[in-house]
Amino acid sequence: MDFNQRPFTVIWETTRACDLACLHCRAEANPERNPAELTFQEAQALIRSIKEFGRPYPILILTGGDPAKRPDIFDVIGCAREEGLRVAMTPSATPLITRDAVRRFAEGGLVRLALSLDGKNAATHDGFRGVSGSFDRTMQILDWCCDVGLETQIHTTVTRHVLHVLPDIADMIAGLRIKLWALFCLIAVGRATRPEIRRFNINARQFESLFHWLYDVTKSAAYDVTPREGYHYRRVLLQRRAAELGVSVVELLAEVEQKTLTPTDLGPSGKAPKIVRAPLGVNDGKGVVFISHKGDVQPSGFLNLVGGNIRSESLVDVYRNSPLFLRIRDYSQIKGKCGACEFKAICGGSRARAYAITGDPMRSDPYCIYQPTAWKSRGSATDRQTEKHGYRICPQSGNHSRMAERR
Repeated sequence: MDFNQRPFTVIWETTRACDLACLHCRAEANPERNPAELTFQEAQALIRSIKEFGRPYPILILTGGDPAKRPDIFDVIGCAREEGLRVAMTPSATPLITRDAVRRFAEGGLVRLALSLDGKNAATHDGFRGVSGSFDRTMQILDWCCDVGLETQIHTTVTRHVLHVLPDIADMIAGLRIKLWALFCLIAVGRATRPEIRRFNINARQFESLFHWLYDVTKSAAYDVTPREGYHYRRVLLQRRAAELGVSVVELLAEVEQKTLTPTDLGPSGKAPKIVRAPLGVNDGKGVVFISHKGDVQPSGFLNLVGGNIRSESLVDVYRNSPLFLRIRDYSQIKGKCGACEFKAICGGSRARAYAITGDPMRSDPYCIYQPTAWKSRGSATDRQTEKHGYRICPQSGNHSRMAERR
């Protein structure tokens, strides 16, 4: 697929309403729906516009807030399936998701349901999600999905509060028959911009250790594993795989860049069944497009820059031709060590994290410790100084300040 022409994934924020009160919520959700949300008729138009990208159609992810807060969510799923789209959903674990609702999701053709699990027990998970009973409800929904044959995946937000129990969570979910464990690397947007939440973020060296641990997990887990907004895992994946195969990283990288491979294809052979995964190289705005509850078109839900609005513009045209999306996909414009990195084509760094921390989506991902060969010899003195000392620019004020998380 040419990700300049079509995305692999379209993510629609169906609503910002949610009955949980998660400490890190990107959407800063609240219980009430916004009257400016896309209507069902506009949702139908959105679904038709996704088909305009052509085959193979992008997969549609229904997210929020909580999609279950929309009474028409079953009709939305039905419409998308009738149009030939694959549809997945990320609801909140609340009483809105009943056994009957799970059955209707399965019968309606939903391909997978994703649920969040942010602790090994109710105390840690419920504290993070802000509502008692969320952990038990999550486990109940997973059981119901198994009963009706609906595929599931688990999302875990990686912060310092959960880092030390990730092995326990990995063991716990081993018996849940999930297809994928996605670990979300925190981006400082929404409620996560608050100082008391930002301090829970892990640092760059912890990211590196996490990625090596994830690689080892893939060797024995019965489910696939991936980090989200941790694109530099792909570099670790290549380095580890090259070492195991007894080839140079340069050789393996050259071979990978000639093919369309997913992290699962490149990783070690494990117990996990093959599932549909985004290919290497997919990144914010490059293979991914996000539509807000009001129709704004963004490179991702964590990168709050707008390229257009589907109420007045074509989704296909915004994705292919808007200045924002053209810039975000132009890796020749990436600055700093990410711009000089030999892994740039398959990684690219998190453009969302770069923007959240520096105010510039084309700067280097500040949470990668790797020093590219070309960067050591050709990187500009100014950029090297910025990378070394960790200065950032606050997007709101434009003022310089020191990064709280030191590498």
